[in-house]
Amino acid sequence: MIPADVSLINDEASLRQHYKQPMSRATDKVLNHLDVHCRAILALSPFCVISSQGDDGADISPRGDPPGFLKVLDDQRLLLPDRIGNNRLDTFENILVNPMIGLLVLMPGVDETLRINGSAKITDDKRLLAESSVRGKAPSVGLLITVRAAFLHCPKAFARSNFWDRDNHVNRGKLPSYTVMLADHVAGLSVEESERQARVMAERGLY
Repeated sequence: MIPADVSLINDEASLRQHYKQPMSRATDKVLNHLDVHCRAILALSPFCVISSQGDDGADISPRGDPPGFLKVLDDQRLLLPDRIGNNRLDTFENILVNPMIGLLVLMPGVDETLRINGSAKITDDKRLLAESSVRGKAPSVGLLITVRAAFLHCPKAFARSNFWDRDNHVNRGKLPSYTVMLADHVAGLSVEESERQARVMAERGLY
């Protein structure tokens, strides 16, 4: 329960009192382009999360594919292919309203991450998307991302959480199945109908 007189911070000066002065390797590391190290991480990464914001507020969404799926087009531009999914289009709808996005790029087993901030446009240009083909199938849509800031993020979050330690992996049996949880979340959706929809999604495949 939140106290009625909960203390809140409403200005930067008050906020800064809780933290030590940042070091230069944190404040001065931001690039406006993709250097050799950024490119190396992007080539090794099979996973990222993308943030966006529209009229209904902020959103964040996972994206995954074979390593290197975030295609470097030049020093300041990336192509993020879109694959078969739930068709909610939250990220795309947000970008139509507000093109500003953020990316967090991860590599399995590596504690350091790459953060990229910039803007995005939605493209259906077959010439750009052809190079993102997987199993002979090119995506029909992708995000053309312009990099405004790129920087490495320190490993402390992963170190504190022991995220990659197999001994800490969650036993999936501790949770109900995804199908059962969705049936609880969606009004009027039975487990049987949830399972039917899951089969349809499975038939659509990954690509």
